[in-house]
Amino acid sequence: MNRQILRLAVPNIVTNITIPLLGLVDTAIMGHLPSPVFLGAIALGSMVFNFVFWGFGFLRMGTTGLTAQAFGRKDQHLQYLMLSRGILLALLLALVLIIFSGPIAWLGFHFVDGNMETIGLAQQYFRIRIIAAPATLMQLVLFGWFLGMQNSFWPMMVALATNVLNIAFDIMFVFGFGLASAGVAWGTVLAQYSGLMMGMYITWRQYGFLFRKIKWETLFNRPQLIAYFQININLFIRTILLLFAFYFFTIQSAAFGDLILAANSVLLQLIALVSYGIDGFAFAVESLVGKYKGASDLKMLKKSIRYIFAWGMGLALMYAIFYWLSAKEIIKILTNQQAVRNVAYQYIWWLIPAPIINSLAYLWDGIYIGATAGKSMRNIMLISVLLIYLPLYYFTRDYWTVNGLWFSFTVFMLSRALLMSLFSKKAVLNSL
Repeated sequence: MNRQILRLAVPNIVTNITIPLLGLVDTAIMGHLPSPVFLGAIALGSMVFNFVFWGFGFLRMGTTGLTAQAFGRKDQHLQYLMLSRGILLALLLALVLIIFSGPIAWLGFHFVDGNMETIGLAQQYFRIRIIAAPATLMQLVLFGWFLGMQNSFWPMMVALATNVLNIAFDIMFVFGFGLASAGVAWGTVLAQYSGLMMGMYITWRQYGFLFRKIKWETLFNRPQLIAYFQININLFIRTILLLFAFYFFTIQSAAFGDLILAANSVLLQLIALVSYGIDGFAFAVESLVGKYKGASDLKMLKKSIRYIFAWGMGLALMYAIFYWLSAKEIIKILTNQQAVRNVAYQYIWWLIPAPIINSLAYLWDGIYIGATAGKSMRNIMLISVLLIYLPLYYFTRDYWTVNGLWFSFTVFMLSRALLMSLFSKKAVLNSL
């Protein structure tokens, strides 16, 4: 079991950690420009963009769980139908996003209470990055499908190539062409399409000959499509609520002023670094739980869950110790603006418990996704956001201000972990 976990998790960790590292590079590039408005613009623009695009993270999650279950049943026909359906759905959704990008941008920034120059630059960033919609959504499907096929090596290679190109394009456009925050957006667009072409080529080279066996008339099998959309709709609602939690955190930070927004955006980058590292194990357990559910092997399913918590929480503890010892030095690297540094230092202690608390939620997410327990994930997220996170923030805001925001966010993550643990027997183990 350890060998299976590491074979899936290590490439996943490398893949996932490149994403926040790219965010750290973007933050560092903007943090060394003359004004904090560029750093704030990237924070706000990325917030709205991620709210839209990662809201479609169900394209990866649903594809992973269903493909892994088909893999466990040794149903090759369904394995490849899952990829085809996912790609078609991704293209359709990307077209909708591009057509309605104007209203989406208006809605995304309408409730942001911040500096008008910062908001204007953030809107420009969003309008450019939306061009990458087809590439971004199709890559989600490809990555999810490879994970369901118990293969995390090729997603790692594509992600590494994409993010190296992204960093190179960012530096070229920002410092070479002087495009500031717009340059970061253009760099991402070019890198995303480059990564998509690489991913499609690898998919065809590795599995293309098997696609000739597909009975294409079954692509739109009604019962299978209904089940496919039911799972994905629940995952979509769950993901939108999770992204709303981060969106809410950012807009409340903006309401406290540009310095708080900039400082909290730096701290959130460090929290993202934890999430993407731990998600390496979460993605591994998605693949394993899905496979063992498909094979109706309850013993191995339970074993994979026990082992994944041992590995995941071990890594979480290492993160916590690292931040305890080094967080201030990392912040100094991310920005040379002393005012932003000083504000970030005031709230740096919230980083210490975050790896432990958040990692519990991330690992349970992976288990539920592998079991395609989307309905339970949706309901737990509704409770955590609407009944815990928001009421707690508004209760503590007036007398604890920014610390109240961090406290409510931390309790929100803890409540997710506890609720998923509480309902796991019914949602996961009894689903076989």
